Amino acid sequence: MASVEMESIVEALRARGGPAGGAASVAEQRALFEAAAAALPPVEGVQVEPVTVAGRPAEWVARPGAPAEPALLYLHGGAYVLGSPATHRRLTSALALATGARVLALDYRLAPEHPYPAAVDDAVAAWRWLVEREGLAPEQLGIAGDSAGGGLAVATMVAARDAGLPLPAAAALLSPWVDLEGRGESVRTRAAADPMLDAGRMPAITAMYLAGQDPRAPLASPIHADLRGLPPLLIHAGDREILLDDAVRLAERARDAGVDVTCEVWPEMIHVWHFFTGLAPEATEGVARVAAFLRDHLGAPGPAA
Repeated sequence: MASVEMESIVEALRARGGPAGGAASVAEQRALFEAAAAALPPVEGVQVEPVTVAGRPAEWVARPGAPAEPALLYLHGGAYVLGSPATHRRLTSALALATGARVLALDYRLAPEHPYPAAVDDAVAAWRWLVEREGLAPEQLGIAGDSAGGGLAVATMVAARDAGLPLPAAAALLSPWVDLEGRGESVRTRAAADPMLDAGRMPAITAMYLAGQDPRAPLASPIHADLRGLPPLLIHAGDREILLDDAVRLAERARDAGVDVTCEVWPEMIHVWHFFTGLAPEATEGVARVAAFLRDHLGAPGPAA
């Protein structure tokens, strides 16, 4: 059973109409999402430093005095049309604090202004920037992302592998969106249970991102990608969310490709419940589990004493 705190969050999301408040236009959705995220400030004990990465705005989120390595490339969610490093500072700051790693949050281009593959191109360029321009050791680098950012993290690794770039030591995928056709049964069976995502809006959002391109393109829907050679993956999903089957099917496909996969389905949890770290115990524990996985694989120093 979900905690009282998490159930209160679920009810508040239902009353609001989701994170974007049920707004009609993309501009309104973005504004409401930014406003909602502003109510979730970064955790204390980290600093945010703006940086330009391969021509895109980004920010380093880190504890004061954190070493250059290890580091984590974080790709925010928002269905490829919403979100920014600012909307996800609570999550990136919590990860920075819990791992001791520097977190690079990328402001990749969004649809409909910049449809697929702009986001993939930006994420791969950021990964190349980390390993080539910054000269960081891949064995001390990770990639993480939530929702669309989780799918984008997989696409980034696939594209980097195919381009001959080194891969990260590990990746953490929170409620990843990896099938833009929405073929998972949970899209229908969990539609009434998930207050974070509106299944009825997903086709229109997908159309904005794809702009007429193939929804089965491996870098758009990485459920169709060749996953061989990817690093160890941690996949989190809640059993209330419409993307539950995306996560489970991705884990199955990755295992079949020989990838080391840990897939955790959390009872009674909603889409990317980690957002609410510090406000609900399940969210705090979810971030702690992600941080422990990353520490183990990146050699990160861990939480501050």
